[in-house]
Amino acid sequence: MKIKATHQAIHESKADHLLIGHFEKAPTNALIDQLGGNAATDFAARIKQQDFTGKSGQSITLYVDNGPVVVVVGLGKADKLSPTGLYEATHKAVAALAKSRAEKVGNYLACVEYAQIDAAQAVKLVTLAAAHAEYRYEDTKAFKKGNKHHLKTMEVAIAENQTEYLQQAAAMASGIQAARHLGNNPPNICNPKYIAKYATRIAEGHKKCEINVLNHKQMEKMGMGALLAVGQGSHNKSKLVVLKYNGADADQAPIALVGKGITFDTGGISLKPGPNMDEMKYDMCGAATVIGAFVAAVELGLPINLMTFVPAVENMPDGKSYRPGDVITSYSGKTIEVLNTDAEGRMILCDTLTYAQEFKPSVLLDFATLTGACVVALGHQASAVMTKTDGLFEDLKTAGLQTHDRVWELPLWDEYQKQLDTTFADMQNIGGFPAGTITAGCFLSRFTEGQNWAHVDIAGTAWNSKKTGATGRPVAMLVQYLINESKK
Repeated sequence: MKIKATHQAIHESKADHLLIGHFEKAPTNALIDQLGGNAATDFAARIKQQDFTGKSGQSITLYVDNGPVVVVVGLGKADKLSPTGLYEATHKAVAALAKSRAEKVGNYLACVEYAQIDAAQAVKLVTLAAAHAEYRYEDTKAFKKGNKHHLKTMEVAIAENQTEYLQQAAAMASGIQAARHLGNNPPNICNPKYIAKYATRIAEGHKKCEINVLNHKQMEKMGMGALLAVGQGSHNKSKLVVLKYNGADADQAPIALVGKGITFDTGGISLKPGPNMDEMKYDMCGAATVIGAFVAAVELGLPINLMTFVPAVENMPDGKSYRPGDVITSYSGKTIEVLNTDAEGRMILCDTLTYAQEFKPSVLLDFATLTGACVVALGHQASAVMTKTDGLFEDLKTAGLQTHDRVWELPLWDEYQKQLDTTFADMQNIGGFPAGTITAGCFLSRFTEGQNWAHVDIAGTAWNSKKTGATGRPVAMLVQYLINESKK
């Protein structure tokens, strides 16, 4: 679906379907009044008869003579509508339109003044919700009649001075779609080699982009023992993908993004239970996040230098697999006692974080579906952030609030570090119970000393069910962060 801006008055729209919001118990609706004719008459009658009151969750359909179909959605009380309410109302309405005969929709939900939502956020919420609702996974489906919907264009009505917000939201939507594509593809297709090829196509499509893919032998020569240990039981060789975008002067330090790319996680020798193991194809959603953000940053032409690092690895049980009890030497030289091979994400991240520091980034962020404990702590509403850099969490939080892709901070106090102590190495790869999410962050902090670094655990937000699959979160938050940084 192509997302476009429109500044047309609603009665001038050439769309075949129009989407309008209405507040609960409001006696009139200015947009419907502009349409006039039988639509306005029908709407007034239904309001009077209380067939439709504007309550959240309600919707009605109006018909304009020789004109568009008008879908009116209830937004609830004007002073109570939250960002979540606007997002969900938009998502529900567009999902229904995507199943209809609609081809071109004029979306007038963003051109309303909201008590708790500013104009920039309203444009982004409406655009992102529409794009998310329209998305369908079709990559591995044989074409059948009814597989594809008719919806081709979404025109979002905005004011003249809001064009920048829509451009940003459309780019975020592109990045989210890329992330969902990578996350939803099955592991027999989306393996380390596939990710490398996908990233290569991105780089080759833009003159300001470069790519370098480190193979197994190169990493072995470099001494990336932790990363390679995880993938040594798989026939799919590990790769380290480095995407670079040169959007600023060469002497400007890059922002570095690292994304966990476990393309399938069996747990290795510490084998996971069988039920729901198929969902472990989503264990590369950290990689999908940073690649999606890269796509959006390039589309926007942000004036920054950006480097994206993706360790693409498959964790499989095999005679060559690494074992509980092994002591591994990381790229940093620090040694790690393996107590659980299912704590593999931090193993590939620690080597990648060490490598990323060689490029002297101004900021270093990693994204990973790292711990089930994060889902227990925060559910599916917020991603967890851990950092020791003053102000960095606040910057990420602000970006999350701007896009309604929220984050929450967990501590990295030194008192948690002792849970990683061991007699046999510099550290062990799990901290045990309790505070599993925090001790995973503590592990990574040992490889990022002195850096402006934050770890973002997205285990609860990157995917939510087999039906919906990959969500594309937190691409929007990350892209907004990059936008904000580009303006400093």
